[in-house]
Amino acid sequence: MKRRTRRLRVAAWLLGPLGVVVLVGSAGWLATGYRGVTAAGGSMEPTYSIGARLLIERVDGDEVRRGDVVLLSMPSRYGGRPVLQRVVGLGGDRVAHAGGPAGPTRLNGRELAEPYLRGGEANGGPAYDVRVPPGRLFLMGDQRGDSNDSRYFQSDHAGSVPLGAVQGRVVDSPVRPLVIAGAGVAGLGSAIGGLACGVAARQARRRDEAMRLAGWPVQE
Repeated sequence: MKRRTRRLRVAAWLLGPLGVVVLVGSAGWLATGYRGVTAAGGSMEPTYSIGARLLIERVDGDEVRRGDVVLLSMPSRYGGRPVLQRVVGLGGDRVAHAGGPAGPTRLNGRELAEPYLRGGEANGGPAYDVRVPPGRLFLMGDQRGDSNDSRYFQSDHAGSVPLGAVQGRVVDSPVRPLVIAGAGVAGLGSAIGGLACGVAARQARRRDEAMRLAGWPVQE
């Protein structure tokens, strides 16, 4: 009986603290690394419809790449209201279009493939031919005819936004957050298991003490 009690105590000390650490770490990672948002406008249609619930990974602007959809906030343009736009050009890129709905966007002199656009229309707004300044991003919405994006602010740093305006990027694959959440669930199970082992060990110890006081033999 004593051997079983010792095993239960060891299991409690191993499973309990480990489970708490994993649970707290996973919850903290999800809370600080991700956030949920709702697409409020139609500028990102057809990729994201109005009212679509999206998961945002909190990243710095220097971590995003061309093609990423980012959540940004610029008080000078949008009054601090977070907006969703797609990264088309990075610092040093040349982005150009002749204006109107026809013809492709050109990135560094080459036609840019944009399969996410509605009806294949690359623009539908003003013409532009800009060089993106270092440390900034050229952004556009996927519905070019209904997006107040970099094309309309060309007098301000070629329409680009600073990397610091980026709050995060849209997560298209939920695999990583699900793995983190799964680890948290496993941590919770480990913590509960450790608690159960601790309770069982305490009860076994009390039973052993009661048997000893009663003069009954206690097995090792």
